[in-house]
Amino acid sequence: MSTATATHDEHHDHGPAPGLMRWITTTNHKDIGTLYLLFALLMFLIGGAMAMIIRAELFMPGLQVVDPMFFNQMTTVHALVMIFGGVMPAFTGLANWLIPIMIGGPDMALPRMNNWSFWILPFAFTMLLSTLFMSGGGPAAGWTIYPPLSLQMGDGFPFMIFSIHMMGVSSVMGAINVIVTIMNMRAPGMTLMKMPLFVWTWLITAYLLIATIPVLAGAVTMLLTDKFFGTSFFNAAGGGDPVMYQHIFWFFGHPEVYILILPAFGVVSQIIPTFARKPLFGYSSMVYATASIAFLSFIVWAHHMFTVGMPVAGELFFMYATMLIAVPTGVKVFNWVSTMWKGSMTFETPMLFAIAFVVLFTIGGFSGLMLAISPVDFQYHDTYFVVAHFHYVLVTGAIYSIMAATYYWLPKWTGNMYDERLGKIHFWVSTISVNVLFFPQHFLGLAGMPRRIPDYAPQFTEFNMISSIGGFVFGLSQLLFAYIVIKTIRGGEKATDKVWEGAEGLEWTLSSPPPYHSFTTAPEVK
Repeated sequence: MSTATATHDEHHDHGPAPGLMRWITTTNHKDIGTLYLLFALLMFLIGGAMAMIIRAELFMPGLQVVDPMFFNQMTTVHALVMIFGGVMPAFTGLANWLIPIMIGGPDMALPRMNNWSFWILPFAFTMLLSTLFMSGGGPAAGWTIYPPLSLQMGDGFPFMIFSIHMMGVSSVMGAINVIVTIMNMRAPGMTLMKMPLFVWTWLITAYLLIATIPVLAGAVTMLLTDKFFGTSFFNAAGGGDPVMYQHIFWFFGHPEVYILILPAFGVVSQIIPTFARKPLFGYSSMVYATASIAFLSFIVWAHHMFTVGMPVAGELFFMYATMLIAVPTGVKVFNWVSTMWKGSMTFETPMLFAIAFVVLFTIGGFSGLMLAISPVDFQYHDTYFVVAHFHYVLVTGAIYSIMAATYYWLPKWTGNMYDERLGKIHFWVSTISVNVLFFPQHFLGLAGMPRRIPDYAPQFTEFNMISSIGGFVFGLSQLLFAYIVIKTIRGGEKATDKVWEGAEGLEWTLSSPPPYHSFTTAPEVK
């Protein structure tokens, strides 16, 4: 044993609470990835509990479970917790774990910043959730925090703004780390067009984060100065305009929805080839499609604002630009289907989640195309149709891909196999219930039920009851997911070197374009 190692071990033997200190001070990409993933799981369960409150109130017309103000706080904080506390940290955790391994690097490029970018998050979310206990309660203006409604918030307002700033700082640091790692730490011979698609999607996502998070920071800072420093950015009485907030917010908010889904595309592009036992169909077209989606995401923001009274020329531009995004997205879906075509498919839990992702995400894509048509969007806007649309994209899209990734890489992370039977039960209960939960909401929206409202007309009762029952079952089935993950971490059947027996050379990393790399040794430079 070297002197350095001996000293290191002695420090851990006699230092304060070595087990705890290891997790607080770690700069190891795998430890930090694990912290991100466990934090995301906790936030997912907290955000899910808020969704249960929403569905309990909407089970019947009338006000029965919570008062309307608290209901609106739940819809708002549920979204902020799920987006910034659930989906984004989960994908950052996957990036930490997988990117160094997939590109043959020793660790992330900036390990201390990596540690910091994680440890900001628990404080940010403690601050956000604490607003629910302050006078005036938590934010109740939707996750978009539109003024003038958001400016009516009580003492929690500055805490909410500061927590959003902290989440943003964490995201930007994570994104810088990803870009520097991918650009500087690839193994010899690992050119950009040889990188696994998960690495590509994260590289593009990281650029989106760096470009958009400062825009959000600017928008919420202007809200802050409007409330406390007498500015009038969004106050019409002082010469401002509340619609300007919407433009600034959605210039961040639309690329943000692609930040939430691009890493999911990467995950699915790793999993489907493994279980189809074929290389991914159309690798380079997948890379270009991802880059096109990222570029187009910046020029479609105002499709969230068709009802504000913009000129017809503006509506037409944003309508056609939005429809254009369907093209590269369609390329991806066809490539996934082509990868499965005539493959030797097996249906382990990760593959089930990946296939469900392709089918259900496509439903979300089609309803998104409907919302892109500006004249009919006047009917859909702010109804449950929109809620159904984005939950098909974010639950059966982003969250399903995170679950697929968890089942797929859990044996690699823990050395233990998860319980396949329980995994399949979790998949089927989740998939049936999530459709019972969200599909009826399309009909509610088309019939005119507004979103973010705790009460509704009696003709909407049946569909709301069906939706709520689906919601309770889906919520409960995620406790099974948490149980499976914890059970696998604690022990179980040992995983083999090649967890997913595939064609020769197809390993758990599955480099997307041939030739395949084992990543244990750097390939020779030609």
